[in-house]
Amino acid sequence: MDKPLIIVESPTKVKTIQKYMGSDYNVAATLGHIKDLPQKTLGVDIENEFEPDYQIIPGKQKIVKALKKAAGDAKDIYLAPDPDREGEAIAWHTAGSLKAKGRTFHRVLFHELTKKAISEAMAKPIELNKDKYEAQQARRILDRLVGYQISPLLWGKVKRGLSAGRVQSVAVRIICERERKIYAFVPNEYWSITVYFEVNSKQFTAKLTKKNNENISLSNEKEVNQILEELKGKDLIVEKIVRKTNKKNPNPPFTTSKLQQDAIRRLKFSAKKTMVVAQQLYEGVDLGSDGSVGLITYMRTDSTRVSKEALDETQKFITEKFGEDYSLKEHRTFKNQKKVQDAHEAIRPTSVYYKPEDVAKFLTEDQIALYRLIWQRFVASQMKQALIETVSVSIKASEYLFSASGSTILFPGFMTLYISSDDEEEKEDTLPKLSENMILRPNKYDPKQHFTSPPPRFSEASLVKELEENGIGRPSTYATILSTIREKGYVEVSKGYFKPSELGFIVNDLLVENFPEVLDVEFTAKMETDLDYIESSKLNCAKVLSRFYNKFKKNLDIASKEMLSIRGVGTSTGIICPECNLPVNIKFGKNGPFLACSGYPKCNYTRNYTRDEKGNIIPVEPLEPQVSDKICEKCESPMMIKRGRFGQFLACSKYPECKNTKSLLPQSENTGVKCPEKDCTGEIVSKRSKRGRVFYGCNRYPDCKFALWQKPVNISCPSCSAKFLVEKSTKKEGKFLFCVVKECGFKEILKVEEN
Repeated sequence: MDKPLIIVESPTKVKTIQKYMGSDYNVAATLGHIKDLPQKTLGVDIENEFEPDYQIIPGKQKIVKALKKAAGDAKDIYLAPDPDREGEAIAWHTAGSLKAKGRTFHRVLFHELTKKAISEAMAKPIELNKDKYEAQQARRILDRLVGYQISPLLWGKVKRGLSAGRVQSVAVRIICERERKIYAFVPNEYWSITVYFEVNSKQFTAKLTKKNNENISLSNEKEVNQILEELKGKDLIVEKIVRKTNKKNPNPPFTTSKLQQDAIRRLKFSAKKTMVVAQQLYEGVDLGSDGSVGLITYMRTDSTRVSKEALDETQKFITEKFGEDYSLKEHRTFKNQKKVQDAHEAIRPTSVYYKPEDVAKFLTEDQIALYRLIWQRFVASQMKQALIETVSVSIKASEYLFSASGSTILFPGFMTLYISSDDEEEKEDTLPKLSENMILRPNKYDPKQHFTSPPPRFSEASLVKELEENGIGRPSTYATILSTIREKGYVEVSKGYFKPSELGFIVNDLLVENFPEVLDVEFTAKMETDLDYIESSKLNCAKVLSRFYNKFKKNLDIASKEMLSIRGVGTSTGIICPECNLPVNIKFGKNGPFLACSGYPKCNYTRNYTRDEKGNIIPVEPLEPQVSDKICEKCESPMMIKRGRFGQFLACSKYPECKNTKSLLPQSENTGVKCPEKDCTGEIVSKRSKRGRVFYGCNRYPDCKFALWQKPVNISCPSCSAKFLVEKSTKKEGKFLFCVVKECGFKEILKVEEN
């Protein structure tokens, strides 16, 4: 076997590339990384310029063996993992594993999986990029140094099983600091006065804005009533009318972070789901007679650059579809933000002629929703500006001035196709025909009391935006960061917003106090810049690591001795035990945080607790067991209502003679996946068995008894179109998605991204 071998990351790409390259090439997949630092040791030789000890990932030996078999006697190996730092690392590790005498390795970058792009990349292969590989390696080593050395500290000082991450811990800090701002917020009262008019059967309103030509601020009802008294019976005169035509430009095509933000807001996708679905669109979708086609360009990018070829095609399409009035004479370009890696184009359709309405029948519901979003945003970015006429009216009553405004869309331009969720949707809000010096008679005045609001908690979209604006992590890592901080129990999500858990607060405070630089937002952002400099040959990898570690090691040594230990002791609350007058602390047990007297074991006082809107701890008094109207089916004794680890439950009153229990209020979380059973209208929710093990079942139980142990994910199977995939994690393969349809066998290893 001496045919050239093309090696990609995902098995999904194999079919697409094999189709275009034909039988002259073999194509194989690594299924993500094949090598990584060892699981049970640091794996970094600090004394030898931080030399990493890469090993084949447990469970990947079969993959490496299969790659060697596929390579056979091939003289040319084309390494085509994703065109980013992670992909470059996979290419280097693969080359190291397949190295053979007389064999040549070529690096090819597929920015889109189309016949033209693949052929061009194969015709002009490049060398492996050592600088890019070292940038990835530096990130991996930094993350290992922080995580592997701080985590054991947390095990000893707080509880086992905790972890710290160089970037994830900063994300938790951002969430904690926002929550404390909310706790500290004191609302201020303010008032507004709105006046209602009707002119020529059209109603409109104006708001009080000025007094004696100075901005007015109303702080109490007394001030408002005084003004209303002065305005009684007075006509209002139109003093000034200003008309202005504004030109509104479209947004740039998507970068990774902007795609995640828009998909979260408009499609209700998570950042993680957005990236999974985008990966499917990039790797290739079967379009019937056209075969497998990559529908979008590479989805991990922070650049807004677009190729001239794509711009030319889009200009032609807009002219054909919408007419000359909507088409630009010259292509519109967008400036990249600072600190942008411009290796890839913006996220766009590989061809605008793959119209959403034409490909919809070949895509899952999730795929077409995301593809339509990408397609519309890109095409709109090359359409003419919208023209919007705004009318501002000043209405005077004695020394008081009211303001009204309206708008009319003169020409919709790009808004015909797309309006970003970042912007308020432009809607026509026309005023009646008014003229200066016109006398208006008010229908009524509407005074309203308001209070200033605390800063909002972060949603997924706003947290992604915050991370991006502060230079924390990279767009490709945001989905992983958000997933990790939830999985570790440092934050909770309530009604779509992040809130620190008690554990998150405690761990964050300990880390900020003992590792101020590692947890510093600006420092973390600077590290990202240093990684960029390593990739561009402006900094040496070993020097960056050495500079970081010298300071980090000093903090680590001090923290090992001086970090506050709360394990078994807990943290202070300022509450005094009502039974013995000793301080009450927050402790952590197998069921989570709880209040416990510091005088234990002499005093056994414990309570669950909640926090009010100011963060104050409120002990929850235990409910006395109550007799229910249920009878034990085992011994026919009355059942008692009790509270346990998972909320209220029923327990036999004959305990311990009879240990029968029954869940009363099972905790559940909606997964967003509809029940697959025929004619069932239920949804799959998380549940707990009697032993506390999480499983997933239909919320229409007992009418529907569908259940499974693995967590369902609201992503359709790209192979057999099953309504959902399930998520699983093993030591050998890590985390992956797979289809529950046995005949299908679809499986996708989730790419492990640095965090």
